[in-house]
Amino acid sequence: MIGKKGIGLSALMLGFSLLLTGCMAGSSEKAGGGSNGNKKGLEEKVVIYSPHGKDILQEFEKKFEAKYNVDVEWLDLGSQEVFDRVRSEKNNPQADLWWGAPSVLFNQAKDQGLLEKYKPSYSKALADEFHDKDWYWSGTSQTPEVIMYNSKLVKKEEAPKDWDDLLDPKWKNNIIIRYPLASGTMQTIFAAMIYRDYKDTQDPKKGYDWLKKLDSSTKEYAANPEIMYNKIAKGEGSITVWDMPDVVMLKEQKKYPFEFVIPESGTPVLTEGIALVKGAKHPKAAKEFYEFVNSQEANKILAEKYYRIPTRNDINGLPKWIEDTEIKPMKIDWNVFEKKTNEWMEYWDTNIKSKEKEKKE
Repeated sequence: MIGKKGIGLSALMLGFSLLLTGCMAGSSEKAGGGSNGNKKGLEEKVVIYSPHGKDILQEFEKKFEAKYNVDVEWLDLGSQEVFDRVRSEKNNPQADLWWGAPSVLFNQAKDQGLLEKYKPSYSKALADEFHDKDWYWSGTSQTPEVIMYNSKLVKKEEAPKDWDDLLDPKWKNNIIIRYPLASGTMQTIFAAMIYRDYKDTQDPKKGYDWLKKLDSSTKEYAANPEIMYNKIAKGEGSITVWDMPDVVMLKEQKKYPFEFVIPESGTPVLTEGIALVKGAKHPKAAKEFYEFVNSQEANKILAEKYYRIPTRNDINGLPKWIEDTEIKPMKIDWNVFEKKTNEWMEYWDTNIKSKEKEKKE
């Protein structure tokens, strides 16, 4: 999805040198210094790659532009797609900031030399588990994974209570899943299903068997989250697996008939993060945007309006649903996920996935 001031896909492929990079116009009262007329001497624009969706991206685009007189351009992609794009652009970076992805992907990006070290001003409000030890990325929110269902089609007492319940034959052709290869969220869920046995046996076979059974019950793999939401809401399927904050948001804001179950045996809880892209063309503006979207004010907006659970421990007055939510985190060695997820997903793609269900629009 391309923002209103975003970048066309073809233009991105040809390079940002083809884009207009003129300075933004601003009033004399707004101008206070800097080559483009903003108060901090920031560059004329900042380019964001993010899976957060147009609602969040458009809101913070407007807020940042209004405050800093800096043009915000964004590209809305799945987190795995962002990683792939940043990696392909390593020798000529087009993004300045990567906002949103599981920590596993950021660790991979760090190992491949794609990120710039940055310790934010609020670093003392982040526990050790919520940032890279060398500050190549920091956590923005915590995201528990859940089983989501259409409450008009599935009664609460009949909904799956745990991961293995998804394999019950009664759900065959009722499950619609976000295409995993483009989604960090789905890759984490799939990897967690393999890891349950792998942690003791060092053999992924049982997990592969589980994913094969899930595939046989899956009606289709949706190309993006919006397609998945719409199909579940319309009743083309009734069950999926996704992250809890999005389910709550879709239910309360868009009135979709969605409910969720936190799996009884435990669930992976992702740390969503943010990072500067190494070699960014607009590094000052990127750092300012990094700080801006992780301020206390922004965290409250993201919690109240977009259902994000903050990683910062100094945010007061959070919504009741966050304070009341009880999560049983699955015990996971994230280093194993980092090392094995690509291998496991390649196996799924080659040996498990039903070709006729792939990435339906």
